[in-house]
Amino acid sequence: MDDFKGDVDKESCSKSINETVNGSHQFTIKGYSLAKGMGAGRCIPSDVFNVGGYDWAIYFYPDGKNPEDSSMYVSVFIALASEGTDVRALFELTLVDQSGKGKHKLRSLKNSTTVLLLLSWLRGYKRFFRRTTLETSDYLKDDCLIMNCTVGVVRTHLEGPKQYSISVPPSDMGWGFKELLESETGCDIDFQVGDETFRSHKLILAARSPVFRAQFFGLVGDPNMDKVVVKDVDPLIFKAMLLFIYTDKLPDAHEITGSTSMCTSTNMVQHLLALSDLYNLDRLKLLCESKLCEELSAENVATTLALAEQHQCMQLKAICLKFAANPANLGAVMQSEGFRHLEESCPSMLCELLKTLASGDENSRLLSGRKRSGSSLLGVDLADGAPAESSNPNGRRLRRRF
Repeated sequence: MDDFKGDVDKESCSKSINETVNGSHQFTIKGYSLAKGMGAGRCIPSDVFNVGGYDWAIYFYPDGKNPEDSSMYVSVFIALASEGTDVRALFELTLVDQSGKGKHKLRSLKNSTTVLLLLSWLRGYKRFFRRTTLETSDYLKDDCLIMNCTVGVVRTHLEGPKQYSISVPPSDMGWGFKELLESETGCDIDFQVGDETFRSHKLILAARSPVFRAQFFGLVGDPNMDKVVVKDVDPLIFKAMLLFIYTDKLPDAHEITGSTSMCTSTNMVQHLLALSDLYNLDRLKLLCESKLCEELSAENVATTLALAEQHQCMQLKAICLKFAANPANLGAVMQSEGFRHLEESCPSMLCELLKTLASGDENSRLLSGRKRSGSSLLGVDLADGAPAESSNPNGRRLRRRF
């Protein structure tokens, strides 16, 4: 392999693509009874039709193609009418049921590869239909037969790598809007959050949040307001929300707080989830739920559970309940500060936690019971969907048949 450690050119590639070009032709034979008796090997041709750049024709033999069949069968064939051609095609021949019942007679020819000269090749059926049966069937009506022929010409072409390409960088829209926020260019609204002021753009805020849209441009909104006082919100959390609105990304805790500790990150995301619910920022809310799932621990699961219940985060709530009810986590969870807060602020969650715990115990009991009854003669304790098995006296396991 040392010989391959030098400079390596770009890897090349190619692609072979096979596809069909389809077309159909309807061939109607009126006066069928008059065509009878023309003799074996004599045919009635259709008009030439084109599919996939090739000419085709249908040939109907009312007395059959072979004399040995003694006119017992009608024959139908497809002919390639293009001269000196190499073509691969798929065919379907259909005798139409004229009663309206839709019971058409379908025959198909597939994977036919040929090298042909003009009208020198036929593919089809010498014994397409017994003539006596045909003449008493719904395929013949008012002395008329109708046939449909569908041809699928198989084409193969090779695609190589493009000789020229222009590399397109990823979108920098978020970076551009963030730059607009940080430079305060064109800002027309101030938010007073605690001791800090954040300048922003009404149109951008309205585009991202229905709450801001109603506040600035709704029926009771004031498009001329230039200052909003935001109460009971930490300035850092409000800053994080603004960054999301302008960049569509969950801000990094270090970018907001200057700290990378897990505790600080979790706390920030918990508060940001609550704020996203307040301003109807559904994507931010979901991003916060996902991040809290990643950072779930025995120390923070109780506070996260209370938050999920308060803000109707059903997925996050279910995950927290399962995590807390796990016997490996339950002891540490009950010793946490968050659990005491959960007891006081959301006592109904304790009932749901007990139900989840009981459900887990029941599942474990059933699983244990199934394992113990694994050698049962009838296998009645197997899980749903599992193949039922029984045992014979020689110890060999046999699959039961129902």
